[in-house]
Amino acid sequence: MAVKARERYRVDLIGLQAACEANYARLMRLLPDMRHAPEARRIAVTHGDQMLGVLTLEVILTCPYTSTLRVRQEHSLPWLPVPQLEVQVYHDARMAEVISAEHARRFRSIYPYPNVFMHQPDEKAQLNVFLGEWLSHCLALGHEFEVVR
Repeated sequence: MAVKARERYRVDLIGLQAACEANYARLMRLLPDMRHAPEARRIAVTHGDQMLGVLTLEVILTCPYTSTLRVRQEHSLPWLPVPQLEVQVYHDARMAEVISAEHARRFRSIYPYPNVFMHQPDEKAQLNVFLGEWLSHCLALGHEFEVVR
């Protein structure tokens, strides 16, 4: 019986571009003035009376055609690792892509597998889909976070 070789992963450029365009649209709904008034925004996500976390969107760099954001979750559940991403926003192309996650920076489009850092072959695409799901969840269920004193 012959063993069939596993087909090599191919980058889905159309899917990646669509995810980056959708992430740009979501970010512009959450931070519409990021180019002109780069302030941080905190969005609380709750389920009933339970606080699930606070998404913080912080502009860390602005240039004429791009913005760099830090997206992280605060006040998450104690057993859950706290995700933190850096996102490059390309205003001229109307796209936003993840450029850093945790301690990894500048992702390749494709990785051989297995590899030293155990990145998935489609790590870049997965991170951009994750960002989209995170932002969509905040748009659907989030509200402005204010500390009660």
